[in-house]
Parts: sequence; structure tokens; C-alpha cells
Amino acid sequence: MSDTYMLEATGLTRRYGGFAALNNVSFKLRQGEIRGLIGSNGAGKSTCMDVLTGRGRNQQGTVCLNGQDISRLSERERRAVGLSRSFQKTNIFPELGIRQQVQLAARKAEFDNTEEVLAELSLTAIADRTASDVSYGDQRRVDLALALVGKPKLLLLDEPAAGLTIEESLAMARHLRNLAERWKLTILLVEHDMEVIFAICDRLTVLHLGEVLTEGLPDEVRANPEVIRAYLGSTFA
Repeated sequence: MSDTYMLEATGLTRRYGGFAALNNVSFKLRQGEIRGLIGSNGAGKSTCMDVLTGRGRNQQGTVCLNGQDISRLSERERRAVGLSRSFQKTNIFPELGIRQQVQLAARKAEFDNTEEVLAELSLTAIADRTASDVSYGDQRRVDLALALVGKPKLLLLDEPAAGLTIEESLAMARHLRNLAERWKLTILLVEHDMEVIFAICDRLTVLHLGEVLTEGLPDEVRANPEVIRAYLGSTFA
């Protein structure tokens, strides 16, 4: 892992009236790192993802991607320079063919690696079926395929294992780890499944009430009394 910071987020803040959904949050991700962003419901995780991608208004702070300040870029412009995101709910079109919607995403990204992405996620054999005609696990992989089109530098994943079985979740975690190494991807991962988090992440950042509670190596975070009290519970002590 190099000393290059792929992502530098400084002072990220989003307020709604007098309520701070995110308050002065800062962290850095090294190139090739997989960082877990965890916290209880309402901690600010999805809001943080929104601010990083330029989604929505009322945001402050600086976002740098591979040394380039992208804070003033639109959501689409940030995607074009290499920042991609998936969402909690699948972002797919149920009635469209799988290959067709990956091709549409590739056209928008102006970089067509459709067949590579389909093969990478073992979707080639079902690529001509409509998304509504495949399993939920396959739909989650289609959602990931849409985010991987164009080979982004930084991939933000918002609960990619939501609704999957334990076996499917761990298989996805292993695949993401392998993919990150081979494609030199940097990943910021929001996930409630702690088995996935501890299996895949190099470091963790913990949010609590819109602020950074702590960050560190997975074992350090797992043993932190404040984290146990605020989020993990005795099960992970």
C-alpha cells in the first residue's frame, strides 16, 4: 500500500436548520485501502457518503481525490474523475436486461468495460436476462457492476450486503478484497454486517451522532470501550 492518499476529507459538515447531521468529519484513505465506516442508525454514514459524492445541498468541507480538490464539482463530474457509489437500495432497472443497463452506465461513464465487469462479477451467463428475473443476490451484483463501470479510483459502497445471506455476504467480502487488490481500487464501505466489516477492512472509522468517535485497526476498534458502548455491544467485545 503506497503513501498516496486517494481520499482526503476535511471538515465535512451538513446541517438541517440547527441540526448537524454531519459535524466537522475528517479522515484520509490511502490508495488501495478498504475503509469501513460504521455507526448506529442516524450516526451520519449515508450523509457522509452524500457529501463525498456532492449529492444534495447545505454541505461544507473539502474533498480531495488523489490530490485533486473536487469539492466544487457536481455529482456527475465527481463520477467522471473516478468517484463511484452504490446505494443501500439497488439502483437497477428491473425490466431492463442486465447487459443493457451495464452498457448504458458505460455510455454515461464514457468508458466501456461492460464485458469485463460482467465477467468479473460472474454475470455473463445471465447478462441477457432482465434484472427482475434473477435472484436478489444477483441483483446486488448487478448494482455493484453499475458502480464498477469505468474502473473508478474510489468506490463508495453503502451496505452492499444488505439482504444477503451470511454465505453470500462473506463471498461478496472476499470478492471485493480480491477485486480491490487486482484493480487497485480504494473502497469506503458502509455496512451493518460486522462479519463483513472485520473480514475485509484495513481500518475502521466510527461515526456517532454525526461526529468521528474513533478510528483505527479493526481489532483496536473492536476492543474500544466507547465503541462497544455506543455501537457494537458486548457481542463484539
